[in-house]
Amino acid sequence: MTRPGDPTGPAAPPEPAPPPFDGKAFVRGLSTAPGVYRMFAADDSVLYVGKAGALRKRVASYFNASPKNASTAAMLLQVARMEVTVTRTEAEALLLENQLIKSLKPRYNVLLRDDKSYPHLLMTREEWPRIALHRGPQSVPGRYYGPYSSVVAVRETLNLLHKLFKLRSCEDSVFRNRTRPCLQYQIGRCSAPCVGLVEADEYAAAVRRVRLFLEGHSDELLVELGNDMEAAAGRLDFELAARLRDTLASLRGMQARQYVDGRAADLDVLAIATERASACVLLLAFRDGRNFGTRAFFPRTNGVEEPAEVLAAFVAQYYTAHQPPREIVLDRVIEDVPLLEEAFALNAGYRVAIKTSVRSERAGYLDLARRNAENSLAAQLGSQAAQAARAESLRELLGLAEPARRIECFDISHTMGEATVASQVVFDAEGPVRGQYRRYNIAGIEPGDDYAAMHQALTRRFKRAAGNPDAVLPDLLLIDGGAGQVAQANAVLTGLGIDGAITVVGVAKGEARKPGDETLLLPDGRELKPGAASPGLQLVQQVRDEAHRFAITGHRGRRQKARSTSRLEDIPGIGPRRRASLLKHFGGLGGLRAAGVEEIARVEGVNLALAERIYATLHGLDAPGTA
Repeated sequence: MTRPGDPTGPAAPPEPAPPPFDGKAFVRGLSTAPGVYRMFAADDSVLYVGKAGALRKRVASYFNASPKNASTAAMLLQVARMEVTVTRTEAEALLLENQLIKSLKPRYNVLLRDDKSYPHLLMTREEWPRIALHRGPQSVPGRYYGPYSSVVAVRETLNLLHKLFKLRSCEDSVFRNRTRPCLQYQIGRCSAPCVGLVEADEYAAAVRRVRLFLEGHSDELLVELGNDMEAAAGRLDFELAARLRDTLASLRGMQARQYVDGRAADLDVLAIATERASACVLLLAFRDGRNFGTRAFFPRTNGVEEPAEVLAAFVAQYYTAHQPPREIVLDRVIEDVPLLEEAFALNAGYRVAIKTSVRSERAGYLDLARRNAENSLAAQLGSQAAQAARAESLRELLGLAEPARRIECFDISHTMGEATVASQVVFDAEGPVRGQYRRYNIAGIEPGDDYAAMHQALTRRFKRAAGNPDAVLPDLLLIDGGAGQVAQANAVLTGLGIDGAITVVGVAKGEARKPGDETLLLPDGRELKPGAASPGLQLVQQVRDEAHRFAITGHRGRRQKARSTSRLEDIPGIGPRRRASLLKHFGGLGGLRAAGVEEIARVEGVNLALAERIYATLHGLDAPGTA
């Protein structure tokens, strides 16, 4: 007889495996309404998100016939359950599908992978709006125009707008503290609203005209400027008439140079190239007849083989996240064109046409986009092949069982112990994974103690991994430094109980600090000097240099922030009244920081000794009389 808990007793019977998903039974309960369906694996991860004009018909197509390709067959074998969401229209289903793809990142959907922020033009919403280049989150109140394909295109447009309409570009902190016009006014690129040299209604008219220009209403703008020019001439205001004439000439000259087919064009041209399960979508953009340049995207296809299917997924995801133009030209026919047009028009508020059969100049631009897509994909694949060769060389160099799938590298940067920053960069088989880079502001150590800084950074990185089986760990951990820094890394990993899971390698510079002379400190105590010709060392150098660049950038930013946020009130002898006098005299902290000691001493109530203290504080120097 066995007692409960007796290890010699019979083992408990294994839990029965869940029954396989019965797709046909699931389909019988579906309606014919439009909607979105989601497929889940046994671990509740999302396998696929799709849309349907009729849910029952679309979902049934997966289970009533043989899968059309190996990828779909593999996906269906993993399906444990499905969910559907019914929508009112198929256009709503398309929008919901793309929102879910972006948020859930299903394993078998085509995913648009692009971690760059797109440059936009920003027209702020305030009493005296400014226009400027903007990147990143659109958190500043105002109207955003774009996205542009390159910063160069934005700067060219800004240059034209400032020259013709003279809107301000300065930040509010500068604008509010100006007491005299800046250089932009002197060279005719700003109307100086900061010091009242332009009337509010005149500035508002310029703002409205910039909006007409950016929103594609150049013809309306030209007619308005022509009427204003004639009215000014009729009033004998020949100076204003001449300015309007020059503005008209500039706008018409630009249109004559940059029209696509004789009229203002608002279109995108897209072409796709595919090879070895990789794809490149090339976007050539025009707005109001102006060429915004090209941009290459490399979506993750996740087993989708048909170029038209990848292109369709790209178009749907890209234009539900970005404002579409009125015309989209594609290099091949895709599915659901009427549905896409309806969905884009629903979001944009105007009709959007998707075309695949074009002639004349548009056919030429399609050919240009195709060739650029092929060249970009070839360059991408060549880069991936070289990266794979370097990874294999590094595997042989370090004696690893297989190439490292994830490499992390840590570096420390400071200036004489000030503003110490540690960087962590991440590389995978395809190169840098910039979205997973991290910086650590180091505090609570002796200034200049690189060992303590490295220990703190590594502890902060890996402490959450201790005891967590799902933690993401690198296969290879590179430490920029010698034996001391490597000892810190090993001590941290040992203390956290994860030392056996990670290979730690130190990267020590040679005596002359010359690239190629680096010494690799291996876990078994050996030292290797592979030489500059080693592809494995070249990969180590690439990762190490990226960590160094990222650390230096973070350190400089932290150091500058610390210096620029020094409060004038903290300087002995500076109170609210003197602070106000200084800021008013120089138009803000930036102007004060740019001034010399003698110029600061000219401000009322500031003597030479105080001016020297102010200068030293704002520039991170030792104040006179201090040790």
